Amino acid sequence: MSFGPLPSQLCLLSSLRQKDVGDKVRFLGCVTSYSTVSGILTLQYRGSEDDQLSFAAVDVNLVLESLGAEQTRVGEWVNVIGYVTSTDSKELGDKNPAVEVQATLLWSASPLNLQKYEASVKALDRGKS
Repeated sequence: MSFGPLPSQLCLLSSLRQKDVGDKVRFLGCVTSYSTVSGILTLQYRGSEDDQLSFAAVDVNLVLESLGAEQTRVGEWVNVIGYVTSTDSKELGDKNPAVEVQATLLWSASPLNLQKYEASVKALDRGKS
């Protein structure tokens, strides 16, 4: 019997829509905007050419004390661990709805090869099946 928190599920931002509200997830995204008023960091990710551009609206209010300017700068890549709070947000419009996530941890991504990252995450998903 485990008494600690559940581990996060590593996934691509584009697969957040298939998660359930309350699922603990870990994903990578590129900052497109940050609202200091609402504490919402908007991330996007476009995988391989056949993947559609995906968005996440990440509530960072719980991690504001550890959040640096580099994690909110447009164009920066960040890792997020948090909980899915909604999968049907229309915040960015009907064309590109954003999945909403409450961040519990957020940090800058080091230089990475996105193709290798995506292949690794997809390989992990296949291994779980």
